Amino acid sequence: MTFKYIPGIPLVHPVVDRCNRGFWESINNHVLSIQRCQTCGLRLHPPRPMCPRCLATNMGWEPSPGRGVVHTWVNFVYDRAGYPGIKCPYAVATVELDEGVRILSNIVEMDPADVYIGMPVEAVFTDVNKELTLVHFKKRDK
Repeated sequence: MTFKYIPGIPLVHPVVDRCNRGFWESINNHVLSIQRCQTCGLRLHPPRPMCPRCLATNMGWEPSPGRGVVHTWVNFVYDRAGYPGIKCPYAVATVELDEGVRILSNIVEMDPADVYIGMPVEAVFTDVNKELTLVHFKKRDK
């Protein structure tokens, strides 16, 4: 089963600001990057201006291999329940990356009914249009 966008229905684009710019710039280059506090080393997602552990404001970015496991998920099976620009059914999952942070995204390249907690996944990048690239996850071998 393939994750499909519905032509003609515009997608909401992310608001890029000084806190998340590094994330979106790396996604546009097909690299997943995680924010990291340069003082205490805490990795964070979603990006923010200040470390919640040490209150430092010197945040940096480090590339991630994009490997993790499904922490939890939901399947959207009814058109009126899902996002208007995405064809149902599809899965939305919280993925726990090997670095310990969790990221919300879609599971692609498989039937959404086959997604399960603990499923090993890896990041893939979808160029939705010339202005928008998104990170999705697909099942990987152990």
